[in-house]
Amino acid sequence: MKKMEHKECMSALMPVRDTLDIIGGKWKILILISVWEGNKHFREIERSIPNLSTKVLSKELKDMEVNQLITRTVINGFPIRTEYKPTEYSKTLKKVIRELQLWGINHRKKIFET
Repeated sequence: MKKMEHKECMSALMPVRDTLDIIGGKWKILILISVWEGNKHFREIERSIPNLSTKVLSKELKDMEVNQLITRTVINGFPIRTEYKPTEYSKTLKKVIRELQLWGINHRKKIFET
């Protein structure tokens, strides 16, 4: 394999960096999985992920909405409810996240069962 030039290397790395900026961090993938699994209200999502604070969940949901991974709908009534749903666009990440999950399973076996 020939050595990449700086420009080629950057063009290969930028899409990965962009992806990690959108789904990286401690909580975003877990929140996305929770929403994919049918948790659509704030408290349902919060309860489904241990140690996730209300403040962090609120921030992450806003970021995910901006990046079109979820939609937020306010439902009028008493009490007013907010519903979060995954977008079709977010579902394009399922294959990527499944590969991360498989890699993690294999890594745990390699590290902890050796």
